[in-house]
Amino acid sequence: MSLLDVEAVPRRTMTLFLLADVSGSMRGSKIGAVNDAIRNVLPIVNDINDSNADAEIKIAAMTFSSGCNWVYNEPKIAADFDWPDQTAGGVTDLGEACVELANKLSKSHGFMTSGSGSFAPVLILLSDGGPTDDFNGGLDKLKQNNWYKAAIKVAIAIGDDADLEVLAKFTGNIESVIQVHDVESLKKVIRCVVVTSSQVGSKSSSTTAGGAEPATKQDETNKAIAQQLQGADNVQIGTEAANVSMDDNW
Repeated sequence: MSLLDVEAVPRRTMTLFLLADVSGSMRGSKIGAVNDAIRNVLPIVNDINDSNADAEIKIAAMTFSSGCNWVYNEPKIAADFDWPDQTAGGVTDLGEACVELANKLSKSHGFMTSGSGSFAPVLILLSDGGPTDDFNGGLDKLKQNNWYKAAIKVAIAIGDDADLEVLAKFTGNIESVIQVHDVESLKKVIRCVVVTSSQVGSKSSSTTAGGAEPATKQDETNKAIAQQLQGADNVQIGTEAANVSMDDNW
């Protein structure tokens, strides 16, 4: 057998989970910005996927309000993923969303069933309020899942009314929470978070700047996002969001 006859090694899969709050408080410019930003970032994720020798990037998207729903019943590559315009209404069943996410973060009957193996997933949560159901109970179940433990987790807090404490519980620390206060900032942050986490999450290894010491992919993602958003208007990251108040402009 010649070298030309050797089959290419199949790429592993990295699944990007988008978890979008579509409750009633998201009506108007907020849900419009989410719809616009997700549609416009999909071609960029597709480019990252096409140029990535290590991983095939797939997208799984859930919306939650009074209950939760998956946009598709399986993860899809960005080229095959059409984001349908969402309308806002209902309450914020984030606890139920956590339980459903735990169900899908499994190999047996969920979304983590790649035959060639999987990288740890990316979990991006967007919300503008606080949960109206048993969030702590749902999160406790989610925390038992090993894929959740290994995942890159980022939360985007939409406006002053977003519950930063809840979002920090989901991500595991406040430094992975980004708060935004207007439409253009929300679009910019969604694009930055989706692109950066896709790039970092789909790499085989991760290092700190200069490659001196290994870093977790979560750390690398947080640092890269902070660098890209440094000085951005109406955007607060981590402890700044928790300690400094800003006016919303929706």
